[in-house]
Amino acid sequence: MLDGDVVVIGGGYAGVRLAKRLDATARVTLVDRKEVFFHRIAALRAGVRPDWSHSPFIPYDRLLRNGRVAVGKAVRIDTTERHVTLATGERLPYDVLVIATGADYPEPARFTGATTEEAVKSLVAHQQHIAAAEHVLVVGGGPSGVELSAEIRLARPDARVTLAHSGPELLHATGSARAGRKARVWLESHGVDVWLDSFMSPGTDFDTYRDARGNVLEADRSFWATGTTPNTLWLRLAGLGSWLTGTGHVKVDQALRVQGWLDVFAVGDVNDATEGKITPAALAQADLAAHNIRAYLNSAGKHRKEPRFYRAVHRTPLIVPFGPADGVTMLPVPGGETAVLGGRTTTLAKAKTLMTPYMRRQLGYTAA
Repeated sequence: MLDGDVVVIGGGYAGVRLAKRLDATARVTLVDRKEVFFHRIAALRAGVRPDWSHSPFIPYDRLLRNGRVAVGKAVRIDTTERHVTLATGERLPYDVLVIATGADYPEPARFTGATTEEAVKSLVAHQQHIAAAEHVLVVGGGPSGVELSAEIRLARPDARVTLAHSGPELLHATGSARAGRKARVWLESHGVDVWLDSFMSPGTDFDTYRDARGNVLEADRSFWATGTTPNTLWLRLAGLGSWLTGTGHVKVDQALRVQGWLDVFAVGDVNDATEGKITPAALAQADLAAHNIRAYLNSAGKHRKEPRFYRAVHRTPLIVPFGPADGVTMLPVPGGETAVLGGRTTTLAKAKTLMTPYMRRQLGYTAA
């Protein structure tokens, strides 16, 4: 017997994980504007290499055995009547609601368009632009910028590639100077120009860019890997701006419930949990929220479970590939230190497959 209606808005890493965890115990409806899961981890390589064009797209049709996936956009939440209204007009009743709409990333790590075909065309267009470019500029020296620069360099060894970063060292926001140095050594040894302390902006002339010192750089293709924005504008437009922080993240308590609500949760990149927005953290939040939702739905009787409190994941590794056969892995260890592991570990953990077989299995497909 399934206990209660759970509506999960957002089919990213956290939403998919949570929906799957609850599928055997509740009536789950997963709402997503896309018809497929978008494996964002594979998107940077897919925007560079034609043989990866279709790898980020995995259908939802095998995810849930009991629940269903509703393709559409949530436009309104009625917390009194407890239902979600989709743009199609369909109303979804809920006993528990989960906000898992994630964050918006710069291209090519973005599902562009309304259909899978349009998103694939966008990736192919990036591939073609990179293949024809004489000079590619990547702005942003965090994990995504470093990874994208490496992918472009390996795909286009004959082109000029520049990585401009506003910080004093690559990957400096991770707190690991050693990892930043390893990334810089790899990139520069492969012919990538690395500009540090360079806050870039578009120049006054077409295909020109200028840093804060006034230095002008010309490039016929640019990518901006300068951060993400939580996908919560729809909540503000729905009159729920009080749920959001100044940065647009959903405010949650220790149980990952939206502050002030026992029946509304928020998981993944969309909430204001303090740790870095990385996939392992989103999965950990989904697992904890699934427990707390089950506890809420079965809150009566002597077998009542208490909610668990979320603690930021301090020992989650951060893996930055340099193409399919190299990279750097940062692993926090007790005492506040960070172990920096090299190419072999990074290749086995992520770089070779970008976790694509793992995500295909999560959605009910074979690894291939």
